[in-house]
Amino acid sequence: MPLPSFLRRPAVPLASAALLAAVALPGLSTTAVATPTRPALPLPAVASLQTVRIEVPSALDAAPFDKARSVNVPEGWTVKVVARPKKPRLEVPTPDGRLLVSRPEYGLITRLTPNKRGYPTSSTLVKGLRKPHGMVFDGNTLYVAESNRVDKYTYKDGKVGKRSTVLSGLPDSKSKDLKGAYAHALKSLALGPDHELYVSVGSTQNASASDRDLKLQRASVLKIEKGKSGYSVFARGVRNGTGLAVAPDGNLWTAVNNRDNTTYPYHQDYDGNGSDDYDKKITAYVNDHPIEPLARLTKGRDLGWPYCNPNPDVDPGVKGTDFDYSDRPFVRDAELNGNGSKLDCTKLPALEQGLPAHSAPLGLAFTRTELPGIGSGALVGVHGSWNRNPPREPEVAFFSYSRGEMGGQRTIMSGFQNSKGDRWGRPVAAVQGADGNVYVTDDYANAVYRMTPPA
Repeated sequence: MPLPSFLRRPAVPLASAALLAAVALPGLSTTAVATPTRPALPLPAVASLQTVRIEVPSALDAAPFDKARSVNVPEGWTVKVVARPKKPRLEVPTPDGRLLVSRPEYGLITRLTPNKRGYPTSSTLVKGLRKPHGMVFDGNTLYVAESNRVDKYTYKDGKVGKRSTVLSGLPDSKSKDLKGAYAHALKSLALGPDHELYVSVGSTQNASASDRDLKLQRASVLKIEKGKSGYSVFARGVRNGTGLAVAPDGNLWTAVNNRDNTTYPYHQDYDGNGSDDYDKKITAYVNDHPIEPLARLTKGRDLGWPYCNPNPDVDPGVKGTDFDYSDRPFVRDAELNGNGSKLDCTKLPALEQGLPAHSAPLGLAFTRTELPGIGSGALVGVHGSWNRNPPREPEVAFFSYSRGEMGGQRTIMSGFQNSKGDRWGRPVAAVQGADGNVYVTDDYANAVYRMTPPA
């Protein structure tokens, strides 16, 4: 059985990382970093993982479930395929005990309704939408983020009323200035404690700095206040904050797909040939940099993209260093901000938490109640890398949460990738349903899984 993630990810006490960040190491004059200021939460004591065979009803056993599939989950938990929608993405439980699943590739929102046969009935709630993605309820009002707008519907007894628009004109591939070239068109939603809506707007490209200067900033999170028209920019430098959720204490959090192909940002020899490797693209460095942020957003916060990159190195820029993903400093992007004139990375608050580079976190949700053997906290669908060798593994990750602080990453569902990097599944999102189970979407296996806790 593969080792749980907490046995695979080296780390050191935060005090050591802070000390190293504060010391003037040779060759670091062009890459100033901010010093972490607070200790991280202890890592959650998730139960040991066990390998379980996925239960698949005969009506749902098309490939890849035409053969036995197993996953690793905390001891006592079981897993069952309960639906087979094509290309499912984000999910939201309804006020009446159903589950909605967005399917942007098909313009649909699918409704899963519980019944007595052991897996829900699947039907269409809304169709004909433009890449619907994020969904959130405010009482009996359902908000849906399409690629170019945010709409609302009244919801009752598994049905919706007429659509009305809350915000339009969001950028997507059909925007005139983009001419079809928009890498991150899907939008996500979160609802604040005062009924404010938050909308993620992804970057145009991998490192398109001009996104920061537009009237409607891309690579941002917008805020829509209840009863008001228009929006304000709540946070910026958020490359692709597909994961967006409000914690039980009212704090807004995002899980971000960070940039690819960062060049080496230190005037040091990284590859061992004796030469300065500054601003070179080195595969071994790119594989582990930069962190995928898991950040608490406050009004005006800047996550630095594409000028500053959160750095996991305990020993900055040294090949083979241990990595730490809690309270991490930012380092200048050598390609776009080598002299620091675009953005002073030392003034950015340390990143609260993160995932290894190229993890591709997508859905983010907080638990409704404590999960047996796991705890209370954040669930993140980790899609896995597309451009790393070896590929980062897909999984469902858990981060404990208490008093505004996020603990470190723990794996609670894995086994979708073999030792050669071949995959049969890729989780997108995980949410806790009204029944206490955890529902996981997988857009590679075209499935929704139900993780059931021990009795």
